[in-house]
Amino acid sequence: MHRISAFSAFAIAGVIAWTPQVKGDEHLLVNVFPGPQHLALYVAKDKGLFAKRGLSVDVEFTPTSKAQRDALAEGRVQIAQAAVDNAVAMVEGAKKDVIIVSGGSNGMLSLFVRPEVKSYDDIRGKAVVVDAPDTAYALVLYKMLALKGVKRSEYDIFQGGDCMRRLNGIRNDPKNAAVLLNFPCTVLAEREGFPNWGTAADALGAYQADGAFVMRDWAQQHRDALVNYLQSIVEALRWASRPENRAETAAIVAKYLKVAPDVAEKSVEGALGPHGGLDKDARLNMAGFRNLLQLRAETIGGLADMKPEKYLDLSYYDLAVTGLP
Repeated sequence: MHRISAFSAFAIAGVIAWTPQVKGDEHLLVNVFPGPQHLALYVAKDKGLFAKRGLSVDVEFTPTSKAQRDALAEGRVQIAQAAVDNAVAMVEGAKKDVIIVSGGSNGMLSLFVRPEVKSYDDIRGKAVVVDAPDTAYALVLYKMLALKGVKRSEYDIFQGGDCMRRLNGIRNDPKNAAVLLNFPCTVLAEREGFPNWGTAADALGAYQADGAFVMRDWAQQHRDALVNYLQSIVEALRWASRPENRAETAAIVAKYLKVAPDVAEKSVEGALGPHGGLDKDARLNMAGFRNLLQLRAETIGGLADMKPEKYLDLSYYDLAVTGLP
């Protein structure tokens, strides 16, 4: 079993101070789902935080989690940011040596249904819309429905993809009764009259959704680049979290996601506001990650050795935050 490096202990003791090692621009391709949960990525790129650390970073939007996982495994992208359950799935299902290197958010997920769906009983015999049927938010949706007495065997699955594709799933087909959405699609769904039946956080409690994950061998060979990347992300989050920068952050999000300014403003407020689900330092919520593993074990079954350290290496993150004021 791989062990997590113990840099955090040194950082607390003040023994190690991270000094970025810049040897000319290193190019990184980062693959994400389009959404404000990755606003730090857009801000860091827009404000030159990557460039000042010798990184050239391009952002690639993925249509589905499978496409993202394949791109990371095949080395076509260096960093993936999405629901970290996808990293667990890569380790357990595809037997890839993937590590989660930071946290991000609780997903900011809400359950939406079609207007004609009036009760959980109405979901039986219909379909729910997911990205991939066996990872991340699909497992959250199954659990939320199970808590209301709706069994997995009582509805079908419609594979959508990213949040806009999932929203289109309930827009376009009356058989598709329910879906989990996050920003900015939650804003659009509410405006279009789709009922919001509550958040995953309220239903399930702590849950580690988004984070950054990479191939372990790539991380070992590009330690400086990864630490500089994570340091830029944390600096961008701290900048975006300041109230005086909220309007500029929304403008940056609107530009990258190609959404209307008011949709971007509501999305950023939902991510960073008083009840926002975005961690201001991209820390991994260990209680939420343990709940993720428990949920996966309950839903998928037959999984052994589901211990957090199997999937995590936070030493790069520890170095990154140690070097920030």
